Amino acid sequence: MSFSRSTTLFVTVLCLFAVTHSANTAPAESPGKPTKAAVDRWMKELSNWGRWGTHDELGALNLITPAKRKQAAALVRDGVSVSLARDTEVQKAVDNGSPFVHEMTNTAANPVLGQYVMDTYSVSYHGWAHSHMDALCHMFYQGKMYNGYSQQEVTAKGSGRLAITNVKNGIFTRGILMDIPRLKGVPYLEPGQAIYPEDLDAWEKRAGIKVEPGDVVLIRTGRWARRANKGPWDIASKAPGLHASCARWLKQRDAAMLGSDAASDVMPSGIEGVAQPIHQLVLIAMGMPIFDNLDLESVSSAANQRKRWDFLLTAAPLAVPGGTGSPLNPIATF
Repeated sequence: MSFSRSTTLFVTVLCLFAVTHSANTAPAESPGKPTKAAVDRWMKELSNWGRWGTHDELGALNLITPAKRKQAAALVRDGVSVSLARDTEVQKAVDNGSPFVHEMTNTAANPVLGQYVMDTYSVSYHGWAHSHMDALCHMFYQGKMYNGYSQQEVTAKGSGRLAITNVKNGIFTRGILMDIPRLKGVPYLEPGQAIYPEDLDAWEKRAGIKVEPGDVVLIRTGRWARRANKGPWDIASKAPGLHASCARWLKQRDAAMLGSDAASDVMPSGIEGVAQPIHQLVLIAMGMPIFDNLDLESVSSAANQRKRWDFLLTAAPLAVPGGTGSPLNPIATF
């Protein structure tokens, strides 16, 4: 087979274009399957370090301004409050290795001074069972916490920086429920099912709301509805939750906090070497505290009844100096 000179030139140019176009457009990594290197890069790209000063310990909670609190207060129309906390889990289970301990120390049989009954609570609250808040000192990355504070700040006496006492004045802002099972027309998500940025966009469109600076984003997966239906499972190994790519979405919206009915991250994460990328990016890079293991079933019903997915959100952690977090009972008020 023979080619004319013009045909040969055309083929050569076409081949060069194809090679050049491929080199310029081929992604370095699949956006659907980020790597540890991508998460390391996002730690810098999404960082809020220094944004509110080199000595800042509030992080994204700085976005809850007096004006934001006034806006949130105006959301109270019905005067109806709904708890977002799970009743304490006192039975050991595959998803509850450290049950809440409630011990009666004085009862009707032995009241103090003949009148008072008393009890003692004990809980190891971090994990997958108890509703709690993660302080910014809860997690390290390359020896650092949010805003560059050293992990050496955390000793046997607690954390000298970023402790839960920085939130002693409480949280008072707009909460937004993102009801992903309702979006998908199912009662709950299945273990290991990931939530992507496009799901968050779709929920905003359906609910007619948009996450704004200073909001608390609450992700319902239906974890407790599934547990009630099918029993507990090893949620630490296989949980529905946010894909790592949602971290950029949260940063773009300037959310103040993240919460969910599990621990926010999809498990497994799908990223070798990074067990919980959402926790890492949110707590450490963005300085955004996290609510874990909330019970969002009642607020889902209340919100759906009103077709309102935003509300006043209030929460007050225990004032424990050096604490890495706190059990708590957040309240949604419509």
